[in-house]
Amino acid sequence: MLGSLPQSQGSIQSGGGVTFHDTGSTSAGFLGIFHNVPLLAAIIAFAVAQSAKVFTHYYETSMWDFSRLVGSGGMPSSHTAFVVGLTAAVGVRDGTASSVFAMCVIFSLIVMYDATGVRQHAGRQALVLNIILSEMPADHPAQECGRLRDSLGHTPRQVAVGVVLGVAVGWLVQGVALTIR
Repeated sequence: MLGSLPQSQGSIQSGGGVTFHDTGSTSAGFLGIFHNVPLLAAIIAFAVAQSAKVFTHYYETSMWDFSRLVGSGGMPSSHTAFVVGLTAAVGVRDGTASSVFAMCVIFSLIVMYDATGVRQHAGRQALVLNIILSEMPADHPAQECGRLRDSLGHTPRQVAVGVVLGVAVGWLVQGVALTIR
């Protein structure tokens, strides 16, 4: 039974010939997330990307906009940096031939496709609808909805920068964690 497996490092054989791999982690419960280096790498990559949006917005417009710290869209793609940071850290820790790395790659590709496809097109549609709303009379019932957010998706360049940022942060954070152990 799975419940009676010994808690030791290395491979554990069950009665059915299936091998389970114990990570040797002593962190259990909620506090274990603070020892999950790939998760921390992903969160750091996301925070760096969101912070960078303030500076890239200033570079493009010469205006500081600290709402970019929590906004979607813009340079770089923080969603991409987030998932690629996770993927890179898992790749360093578990190897690129692992099943977990493969799942992370697929997950990352879906997020990047969504950012450049569905979300970018939704943002373009919101922009067009906002133009239409601005030309309607103020008392028109459609005005009750208010302006739509049109900064939703990303250009391929914004996603590519998110990939580079995610790989760098994931590789660096997991690499540092492995040298500390």
